[in-house]
Amino acid sequence: MAKTCLVALTLAASAMTAAAAQPVLTSPDHHISVKLQATAGGGVAYSISRDGKPVLLASELGLQLQGADLTNGLTLTATSKARTVSDQYQMAVGKKSSISYRANEQTYTVRNAQQQAMDIVFRVSNDGVAFRYIVAEPSLPHKKLIQERTTFALPPAAKAWLQPIAVAQTGWSRTNPSYEEHYQMDIPVGTASPSPAGWVFPALFKSGDNWVAISEAGMDGSFQASRLAPESAGGKYSIGNPMAVEIYPGGGLLADVDDTLTSPWRLLALGSLKTVTNSTLGTDLAAPAIAFDKQLVKPGHASWSWALMKDDATVFDVQKKFIDYAADMHWDYTLIDADWDRKIGYDKIKELVDYAATKQVGILLWYNSSGPWNATEYSPKSQLLTHEQRVAEFKRLHDMGVKGVKIDFFNGDAQSMIAYYVNILRDAADAGLLVNFHGATLPRGWTRTWPNLMTMEAVRGMEFTTFEQADEDKMPTHAAMLPFARNLFDPMDFTPMVFGDIPKIKRTSSNGFELATSVLYISGIQHFAEIPEGMATVPAYVKSFLQELPRSWDDSRLVDGYPGQYAVIARRFGDTWYIAGINATSADKALTLDLSFVGAKHGVIIGDGSAERDFSQRSIAAGKKVVVTIKPHGGFVIKL
Repeated sequence: MAKTCLVALTLAASAMTAAAAQPVLTSPDHHISVKLQATAGGGVAYSISRDGKPVLLASELGLQLQGADLTNGLTLTATSKARTVSDQYQMAVGKKSSISYRANEQTYTVRNAQQQAMDIVFRVSNDGVAFRYIVAEPSLPHKKLIQERTTFALPPAAKAWLQPIAVAQTGWSRTNPSYEEHYQMDIPVGTASPSPAGWVFPALFKSGDNWVAISEAGMDGSFQASRLAPESAGGKYSIGNPMAVEIYPGGGLLADVDDTLTSPWRLLALGSLKTVTNSTLGTDLAAPAIAFDKQLVKPGHASWSWALMKDDATVFDVQKKFIDYAADMHWDYTLIDADWDRKIGYDKIKELVDYAATKQVGILLWYNSSGPWNATEYSPKSQLLTHEQRVAEFKRLHDMGVKGVKIDFFNGDAQSMIAYYVNILRDAADAGLLVNFHGATLPRGWTRTWPNLMTMEAVRGMEFTTFEQADEDKMPTHAAMLPFARNLFDPMDFTPMVFGDIPKIKRTSSNGFELATSVLYISGIQHFAEIPEGMATVPAYVKSFLQELPRSWDDSRLVDGYPGQYAVIARRFGDTWYIAGINATSADKALTLDLSFVGAKHGVIIGDGSAERDFSQRSIAAGKKVVVTIKPHGGFVIKL
């Protein structure tokens, strides 16, 4: 630990001597260590090791503000005593319902040559490292960010699993970026992004025996959402910014505040693949939940016509049929998608809401978020741009009995656009409405802070497989990547599961694979893509499984897997465990699963049958080891 003798230690390379101790902070279990050190340019850097082996090499820290360079010529002028941070919180949506967080925290105060100060707060938990910047410098009453200089230096032999982010205002109707690209998997670190916009979070790496997932959390609307810059020569990744056009009209691009500037947490979950996949750092570091009526926080499952039937299905009679479908499946919601205002109208929607209530089904309605930043024509459009508009519209929906909104087509990650998300969440919470964001950024822990946020897209989801065969062909490996990156910390509206045909597309996955995604993916409201005709083809035991499937999870853990190849994840609700597995490879995958954590339980396994799209079911006992063989592009679910 850093001692008080370090208070006046100058972090310039010329001042460092062999005898000078360097600040070191360790995790509660002492496996992870973070060390601060000087850089040759007079800056400050950090490095991370686990069990004495390097995970992250010397990586720079610092902020450039208008009127204050806090990247070079820095002196460490104060080091706080290390303290233990403990937190216990509940989640309605996520991998666990009750979460405990414990970390060691230390604050390092640095000053530049002008004696302007910045605090760097580090936390080290057993599953990773987090840090953030706080600038409260009184000589700089207004803090305008020019560039964050944080880097993440991976060892040269490390590998990366990364998703490029699309260039803003490109693509269909200029709706990019939406975090909707395919991952580049198992690539050498230092590989440049194919997009000049960079790479999205979470970014996954394998560094020696350790896995590392880099992301951020703690977004309150005062800071832009970050990413990794496109260039990473030698494996040194740096924080990248949103593109200039990613703003809310008239708003700002980067953080620009009075008084205190506080960055989001930069977080690195690290350790074994199981440690990283089981980590909850993405919500551990988010702000605590706002006050919200717990009776209104209702995770669930939803029927949805648009995935397979598209625009023509957004009519009264079809939506009434999907309400009946949801009721038959014991599901909680029906989502009515774009253009409902023009094709059905508010009065007839009220009829559907009232009809659905008799079936104990809630109605969710789609909205277009956008103003002039894209060319989309779907409506209702531009009705949520201002606080006054939102208050009026959300009150109208609440009075109609609508349960929530799906809001689409956002404009990227600028500070003003992040503030737009937060303002929508606040106004929806005040109206008692649930929220689902589409065409959107990564949630970054918002589901903890805003209990009314059920899910967000931010993924190349199932709908893309209905557009082009090339997307369907890539779907299995993409699907096997998502539990290790996009769905790692935050809910994901992938809209999974098709058992029948996809119009004009040849499916590449088995029905066992499709069924497994109902458990594998976490979403506060799981919008199932399958329609009544496809559901009618499945055995009664599959339908029963989906009727009884829990809406939320008390615990989750990775059983086995490898990003982009296969994944087996166990989730518990109450005393019942659900284990789901998929195989994205083109060969049989024989696995011996250690299910000793389940205890001596009996249940069933549902998997693929002998013929294409067949199911099979058999009894199973958990014991300690369970042997399963998953067919190529196949999958299974176990209920114990």
